[in-house]
Amino acid sequence: MRDQLRAGAAIYNAGYYHGAHDAWEDRWLELDEGTDDERLLHGLIQCTAAVYHARDRNWEGAVGVADSALEYLSGLPATYRGVSLPPIRAFLTELATDPERIERRPPVRLTHNGSVPTLSTLEFGSTAVAAPILAGELGFDREPVEQARRYADTDLAAGDDGSRFITLLFDFVREDEHRGIVYQRLCDHVSRRQAREDDVEGLF
Repeated sequence: MRDQLRAGAAIYNAGYYHGAHDAWEDRWLELDEGTDDERLLHGLIQCTAAVYHARDRNWEGAVGVADSALEYLSGLPATYRGVSLPPIRAFLTELATDPERIERRPPVRLTHNGSVPTLSTLEFGSTAVAAPILAGELGFDREPVEQARRYADTDLAAGDDGSRFITLLFDFVREDEHRGIVYQRLCDHVSRRQAREDDVEGLF
C-alpha cells in the first residue's frame, strides 16, 4: 500500500488530480468496506475528486465530494499510514464551505512520512505505479509502459537491479522536458525484448 500511497500523492502534487485516484483505486477495491485502510483510500480518492470538480467550476459536485471525503477520513488518527490528515481535513472543510477558494489558493499538498512526495523523488515501486498512470494522463499509449513495468519486475526478481527498463521508467516519470524521447526509447526496448522472446518461443 505504501507504493500506491506515495505514487498517488506525487501524481496529485504534480497537478494531475484526475489521475491521482488511479494509483489508489485498485488497492481500495480490494479492501473490506469500513476498515481504516479503506476509509483512508476512499477519502483520498474523494479529496482528489473534490479538487478536480472545483477546478472545473463544478461547485455543487466539489462540495458534495468534499463532504463525503471528510466523512471517510473522520475518526482516523492525525497521521495514518504516514499520511498527515489534519491539513487535508482543514482544506476539505474550507472547500465544502467555499468551493471557489480553489481559484484563490492552490489545493492542499499531500504529505507522506513528513515529506511531500514528488515525481522526481519516488522510489522504484512507486515509480512503477505512477508511470502507466502518467502515460494515460499525458496521451501516451499505456500498454508499452505497462509492459516495461512487467519487464522491470521480471528483471528485479532475477536479481538484475540495473535493468534498462527500471532506468526508462524512472526517466519517463521524472523527465518532464524529455518524456516524449524517453517514451520512444522505452517503446523501442519493449519491442526488441518482445521480438527476442517471440524468437525463443518459435524454437519450441
